[in-house]
Amino acid sequence: MATTAEPSPTTTAEAAGGPTKAKGWGTDAPDQPLHPMEFERRALRPDDVAIQITYAGICHSDLHTARNDWGGTRYPVIPGHEIVGTVTAIGNEVTRHRVGDTVAVGCMVDSCMECDQCLEGWEVFCRKGCVQTYNSEDYHDHTISKGGYTDHVVVRDHFCLKVPEGMDVSKIAPLLCAGITTYSPLRQYNVGPNTKMAVVGLGGLGHMGVKLGAALGAHVTMITTTPSKGKDARELGAHDVIISTDEQQMRDAATRFDFILNTIPVSHEIDGYLNLLGRSGRMVIVGALTPMPGFTGFNIIWWNRAVGGSAIGGIPETQEMLDFCAAKGIYPDCEFIEMNQVNEAYERLLKNDVRYRFVIDMSKGL
Repeated sequence: MATTAEPSPTTTAEAAGGPTKAKGWGTDAPDQPLHPMEFERRALRPDDVAIQITYAGICHSDLHTARNDWGGTRYPVIPGHEIVGTVTAIGNEVTRHRVGDTVAVGCMVDSCMECDQCLEGWEVFCRKGCVQTYNSEDYHDHTISKGGYTDHVVVRDHFCLKVPEGMDVSKIAPLLCAGITTYSPLRQYNVGPNTKMAVVGLGGLGHMGVKLGAALGAHVTMITTTPSKGKDARELGAHDVIISTDEQQMRDAATRFDFILNTIPVSHEIDGYLNLLGRSGRMVIVGALTPMPGFTGFNIIWWNRAVGGSAIGGIPETQEMLDFCAAKGIYPDCEFIEMNQVNEAYERLLKNDVRYRFVIDMSKGL
């Protein structure tokens, strides 16, 4: 099992007293590669936690933000919202965490904590707008957040998750995005032992959907365009595989499923998948963020089907997901890289050349 790096006494002392110098990798423009940067982390507020980062996952969102694919990137940007590390200092109001604890941080680092969404544990939908882990304006000092491709981070304690004892810390990081993005809709729609479930797309999200669905007791079918991925899907826990380009297989599967988790990360037609849903079946889209083609209304009206979406969960559900993965021994399949390999990893990510998530090992240095 991986071990956690010891907290740095220097970092602890600096974090407790004032702003700290930080090192990371980011970019100044959409057409520039990531490169080493130095910047300043804020002094601890009373409810803050300082974390020495040991592992950081790489998400497709990191690449899209770095290259301004969605617009709105504020440069210089330092990505990374799948973070695992060791607490090095705490604010004087913090009681949930102690120096030396192994903790994790996901896609958000603050919210108003006063609106209905925050009070119900859905901080991601904060009425004021949650502060995302990078490229997001801080409520208090209006600085732009810098992400996890760095040596340390300062986070409001509520958004700092406890890593269950005994987990392999080297493989936790992708759970903070890919894990909760797929776990949340499964919980929202009560996927369990009586559920016939399909996962569309076998990538970073899809492979976690298969693992989590199987662990919840569902009968899981992988739907993919690539026949060679069938073996992988079964090894991950899928009970069946459907090749979506095979018209006969798709016809034979009509009305078979109660729930479809659609993880395809690009715009695509969904009529063919809707036909696979049975009465009151639900398809939840978690991967495609860009405009989607229209679909035939008959395909949702007939059989009482519905199409929905799901973002990451709130903090309570994310902690539940970590506890569930610890209890079931569920981890993403990871490929470990060093920080100076991040640009190569981005290019491979564009080609889907990873099984199934990259994780940066910070112990190798920045």
